[in-house]
Amino acid sequence: MAAPRNLTGDGGGGRQLVKDEESDASAAKGLLINDDSPTGKRTKSERFPLSRWEFVVFFTVFLVFTTGLLSIYLTMPAAEYGKLKLPRTISDLRLLKDNLGSYASDNPARFILGYCSTYIFMQTFMIPGTIFMSLLAGALFGVVRGFVLVVLNATAGACSCFFLSKLVGRPLVSWLWPDKLRFFQAEIAKRRDRLLNYMLFLRITPTLPNLFINLSSPIVDIPFHVFFFATLVGLMPASYITVRAGLALGDLRSVKDLYDFKTLSVLFLIGSISIFPALLKRKRVYE
Repeated sequence: MAAPRNLTGDGGGGRQLVKDEESDASAAKGLLINDDSPTGKRTKSERFPLSRWEFVVFFTVFLVFTTGLLSIYLTMPAAEYGKLKLPRTISDLRLLKDNLGSYASDNPARFILGYCSTYIFMQTFMIPGTIFMSLLAGALFGVVRGFVLVVLNATAGACSCFFLSKLVGRPLVSWLWPDKLRFFQAEIAKRRDRLLNYMLFLRITPTLPNLFINLSSPIVDIPFHVFFFATLVGLMPASYITVRAGLALGDLRSVKDLYDFKTLSVLFLIGSISIFPALLKRKRVYE
């Protein structure tokens, strides 16, 4: 009779052990479901960084801009529709310049309105290709008018992107460039008293991409007036180089030819001049 009792006791213990393991598994599953750790959150954000409200805001802004751009586009003569194509290569740009040259000279006001609207739209929604638009301005309008157009449109588009990022940009930037954003935030915190000089340096030199600066500036609490002035002034050297290159599209083989070692050296020299007053002020403080 002892053996059956032992078998029964072992069976009960086995059933209890199975129940305990099931309870542990359920608890672990619950912890996984309710995980609030940064890793858990990051997994959710990797699926889609924007919340439903943020996506609705972004889509609404995009729809308004698109409607305005299409309204301007539809005012152009029907014969020009097939010639309108965003260039992706220098060859595309030469073809576009040949197609739109006569239209730009015959309808300057309407063409400039369409050009500016397209440029600002591309800047606002981070669409690649604005460098081709800058080259096109030089090819069609010359250095002076092309330079003014590019600087004003690049500044307007950057400001528009700034405010869009202020609305919905934080999760997107944190998702795309988490390490770069933390670095930028730390650098801005160290240079609060010389923020304009630092922003001018970043705009003049290719230290950080302009797209990243446009999106991350409102997130790291850069005041808009500092952002605006640094953008307006800081984009002038690179804009002049690009617009002037547009006069000689036949000599360009690719966009990389614009920024050779000599050009980059000049940009960094100008950028260093922009931060020189801040360095001199720091030296006087230490003395």
